[in-house]
Amino acid sequence: MLSSARLFVLFLFGLLLLNVLSAFVYSRIDLTADARYTLSDGTRTLLENLPQPVHIDVFLTGNLPPGFKRLETAIRENLEESEAIAGANLSYRFVDPLLGTKAEQEKRLIRLAELGLQPTNLFANEGGTRTEQLIVPGAVVSYAGKQVGVLLLKGNKDATPAEQLNQSYEGVEYQLASAIRRITQPVGSRRRVGLLFGHTQVSPERFSDLLATVQETYDLFFADLGKPGPLTDLDALLVLKPDRPFSEQEVYKLDQYVVNGGHALFFVDGQRVDSVSRDGTFAQPLNLGLNDLFFRWGARVNQNVIKDLSCAVIPMDVGNLGDKPNIQLVPWRFYPVLNSFGNSPITRNLDRLYGRFISTLDTVQAPGIQKTMLVQTSPYTSVLKVPALIAYNEARQQPDPKTYTSGTRLVSALFEGSFTSVFANQLLPDSLMKTFRATGKPGGVLICADGDLVVNDVDYKRKTPLPLGYDRFTRTQFANKDFVLNAIDYLTDPNGVIAARARVVPLRPLDGIRVKAERTYWQGLNVLGPLALVAFAGLCWTVIRRRKYGQNA
Repeated sequence: MLSSARLFVLFLFGLLLLNVLSAFVYSRIDLTADARYTLSDGTRTLLENLPQPVHIDVFLTGNLPPGFKRLETAIRENLEESEAIAGANLSYRFVDPLLGTKAEQEKRLIRLAELGLQPTNLFANEGGTRTEQLIVPGAVVSYAGKQVGVLLLKGNKDATPAEQLNQSYEGVEYQLASAIRRITQPVGSRRRVGLLFGHTQVSPERFSDLLATVQETYDLFFADLGKPGPLTDLDALLVLKPDRPFSEQEVYKLDQYVVNGGHALFFVDGQRVDSVSRDGTFAQPLNLGLNDLFFRWGARVNQNVIKDLSCAVIPMDVGNLGDKPNIQLVPWRFYPVLNSFGNSPITRNLDRLYGRFISTLDTVQAPGIQKTMLVQTSPYTSVLKVPALIAYNEARQQPDPKTYTSGTRLVSALFEGSFTSVFANQLLPDSLMKTFRATGKPGGVLICADGDLVVNDVDYKRKTPLPLGYDRFTRTQFANKDFVLNAIDYLTDPNGVIAARARVVPLRPLDGIRVKAERTYWQGLNVLGPLALVAFAGLCWTVIRRRKYGQNA
C-alpha cells in the first residue's frame, strides 16, 4: 500500500505531466447535440492553410441587449476555435465602435461605412423609457494590407427579431470563413468562372455589380461559344439573361460541358417583355433553343408570366392632385417578392429575392438526376400564358385574392448527377465523335426562370450602377446577389466553406406567459438555490466529520 505522502507526490507529478502535454497537444470536445462549436471541414482546411497572418476586428461589442450579446458570444467562440486551428496566422480583437472622442467615433464609423458596414439603431423600452443604441453588427478582416468588411447580422427580414438573430448566429462561421477566403486567395490560383458572351442585349453595366462581386472571390473569364473548341478549364459557367437563340452547335458545347462534369447557372426568361403600347406592355414567347437540353436535364421553362400578391411596388400617376400629377407607389404584381425557399445550403436563411416578369419552372423525369427545389412563389399567384398584355391599369385595381389560385409555383431548382447528352444516339460529324461523351462525370446545373434576377438597376442621374437586388423606390436591399454567390460557391466547391451554411442551431424560446407569471419564483430559485445547496453540502460535511471523529474520540 502506498502512503498518503507518496500518493500526493504521484498526483502532483501527474498534474505536472498533464500540463506539459497540454502545451504541445491540442484537443477540444464538442458535447452539444447540434455540434455548434465544431467548424466544418472546409473551414478547417482554409484555416490550416493560411499563407500569412489574418487579423479580425469585431465591432459588435459593448453594452448589448441579450439577443445581440448571444450573437457576440457566438462570434467570440467561433474565433477562439478558429484561432486554435490557425495558430499564429489568426488574431482577433473586439472593438467598441463608440469608444473615444466624438471625432474619433465619426472617423471610425465613416471608415466602416466605406467597407459596407452601416451602423444600426436599436430601439427598446426600459422601465417605460424609450432608449436608442447605435451598434455596428460586423467585422473587418485584414490581410497583407487589404481589408474587407463582413456583415454578421444577416437573415430573412420577414422572420421575427429572435429568429433573425438566430439565423445570424447560424451564419457566423460562413460569413467569417468566406471573407477570409476572399481576401487571402491570390488572383490566378482561385476557381475559374466563365461568363457566356454574345447572347444578351442587356448592357454590361446592368451586370456590373454581380460581376464585380464575383471577381472578389473567383477568376472571371469570357466564354464565347462561337470560338472553335469545347468549353474547358471552367469550374462554373454563368448564362445571364440570354435573349438570342442558341444554335445547335452552341447547344452541343453546353451539353458536352455539363456532361463532362461542368457546372452551369442559367438565368433565363420564358417570355420577352419589350413591346410597349398606350395600355401596357406585351409579353411574347421567347424560344432560346434550350428546351430539349433543359428537358434532358429534368427541367422545363414555361412560356408564361406570373402575377403574385407578394410583390414589389412601382411609382405610378394615380390621378391629379390639384394641377399636378399624383405619383404614388403601388403594388406591381408582375414584380414578385420571393420568400419561399427549399432545403439547401444555397438558400438557407436567405433573405427575400426581387423578381421581374418571372416564368414558371417545371421538373420532369430525368434518370440519375437529383432535383432540389430552391425558390418558389407565394401561394397567391396567377399565371398568364403568353402572348399576353401586361396592362398598366393592373396596378390601379384592388386585387381579388380569389382569382390568384395557381398556388405555389417553382421558379428555380438545382439539378445534380451524371447527365446524359441530348445528342446521344444521334449521328454526329466525325470531328465531333472523337471527343463526344454520351454520359460522363457528375456535374450540376442551376436553372432560374427569371433572367432579371441577376440584372442590377442604374442610377441614371449619377450614371452609376446600383447594387444587385436594390429597389430604389423603397430603398430595400434584396438578397439576389447572395443567392447567385451562394449558388456559385456550392457548385464549385460543395464541401468547402459553403458547407457551414448547413449548420442548424435550434431556437428554444422560453414560454413568455410562464416567465411573466412565475418571474418572482424563478428569480428567487436562481438566487437562493445555490446558497441552499452550499449550506446543505456544508451541513452534510459537518455531520460526517462529527460521526467519524466523534466515535474515535
